[in-house]
Amino acid sequence: MKTNIGKLLYEFIGTFFLMLTVGMTVLNPNSAGAFAPLAIGSVLAVMVYAGVHVSGGHYNPAVSLALFFRKKLNVEGLIGYIVAQLLGAIAAAFAVMYLKDDFAPAALQLDPWKALLAEFLFTFALCFVVINVATGKKNAGNSFYGFAIGFTVLVGAYAVGAISGAAFNPAVALGVSILKMSLWSNLWIYLLAGVLAAGAAAVLSRDSE
Repeated sequence: MKTNIGKLLYEFIGTFFLMLTVGMTVLNPNSAGAFAPLAIGSVLAVMVYAGVHVSGGHYNPAVSLALFFRKKLNVEGLIGYIVAQLLGAIAAAFAVMYLKDDFAPAALQLDPWKALLAEFLFTFALCFVVINVATGKKNAGNSFYGFAIGFTVLVGAYAVGAISGAAFNPAVALGVSILKMSLWSNLWIYLLAGVLAAGAAAVLSRDSE
């Protein structure tokens, strides 16, 4: 898979709107409260539909890594995608700061091992769903992949949001760290969970094609 500027731009845009929605719906003032996961899952779904034909609609370094393990992405593509995704999350975090200049962040206090398990489980679920609904030959041409992916994040956010913050995405974890929604000392949890989940999903999906 040859990487080009268009693919990287789409990854930047999709990750930007995902992170922007996280910041705008979760941070006070005017947070969406219990409806935040619905908005976050929905924006991921629509951005996947918007970008899948160009970049694959990853918007998540863990997803890109899982597809790299599945040989759907080469090393050059993996690096380019991760850089674009991280830049999208950073840009979105600064946009949230500007739009909510009076926001009051409250970093979630985590039990690191419970948070690691929660992040691993639902990042695995996300990567597993992406591989099976968006890349499996038996599901080629389906019309449900976007909402299958978005609803995985929605379900995870409701299920374990209070335990881990429900990032399921190292780029989002970086963005929420910039916004002080999570302590920088917690970033390793999301990075490690992402790598482990990507590997597990790639291995356990080996027969999906």
